[in-house]
Amino acid sequence: MKPNLPAILLSLASTFLSTVAMAFPVKPITIIVPTAPGGGNDAMARAIGQNLSVLLKQPVIVDNKPGANGAIAAESVARAKPDGYTIMFGYVATHAINPALQKLRYDPVTDFEPVGMVGSSPVIMVIAPSVGAKNVSEFVALAKANAGKLNYASAGSGTAPHIAGELFSKAAKVDLVHVPYKGSAPAVTDLLGGTVQVMFPSLFTAYPYIKAGRLKALGVAGKSGAKVLPGLQTLEQQGVTGVDVTQWYAFFAPAKTPPEAIIAINAALNKTLADPAIVKKLEDQGLEVKSSTPEWLKTYVGEEVARWKKSLGELKIQLD
Repeated sequence: MKPNLPAILLSLASTFLSTVAMAFPVKPITIIVPTAPGGGNDAMARAIGQNLSVLLKQPVIVDNKPGANGAIAAESVARAKPDGYTIMFGYVATHAINPALQKLRYDPVTDFEPVGMVGSSPVIMVIAPSVGAKNVSEFVALAKANAGKLNYASAGSGTAPHIAGELFSKAAKVDLVHVPYKGSAPAVTDLLGGTVQVMFPSLFTAYPYIKAGRLKALGVAGKSGAKVLPGLQTLEQQGVTGVDVTQWYAFFAPAKTPPEAIIAINAALNKTLADPAIVKKLEDQGLEVKSSTPEWLKTYVGEEVARWKKSLGELKIQLD
């Protein structure tokens, strides 16, 4: 009997693909982080990367590429070889806010393969204790009495802290001066030093300083409160409506990355986010952990792109 060559070839192909799937990864994986070292995003990516390294049995290297509100890093990942060995720690700015603010050389949907969600962190309105306001109402009164004299810091033009500051200024009808920094770390440093008076960082960034009493939290810029700050009201509960900004974080790979690589990294990521010790560490710092499938993340990013395009089209944000 003559051998059935098509069947043999199909069997060999299946065996090859199965071997490839089992083999990934066979070399170090690089996580591109769109912010400078030392900030909240960087710390989160490194903490997760350490556990991914253990589970995937390969070194996981963090490469910081700050600039252009994350667009530099996002473009580099979009153009990287789609083999699963370069992934991105993306967030709301890189994949939802940027498309509404600037002409990009990457598409947040078609140029990436979603890997999985990490979680979200509410944006918090914080001031240095020296400012003196006990609540949002007192700060608004202070800002109105000193129109154009109070500064708010951001991690850069177009970032979530910048957007939240602009939304707050519009909603509260106050004139605050925007001072952009190259990342959240230097912005917080100047807030602590009194160079700027207010900031709208993620809770993940601000919580260590709030906990230490070095920053005072005035309100949550979202529809619900923060678990680690149970007594803190939202801005809406304090009379300032329309400031709904949440920082979310997720992993992405270049488009056309092989499914077996996406599946392997997603499985390791979700296992990491199910580890009680890691979850506690992240939640204690203000992150609401939320894992997902790649399919769920793809749908979510599409919804976020549409939401921010509509919202920011009305705000007319000016980028530096």
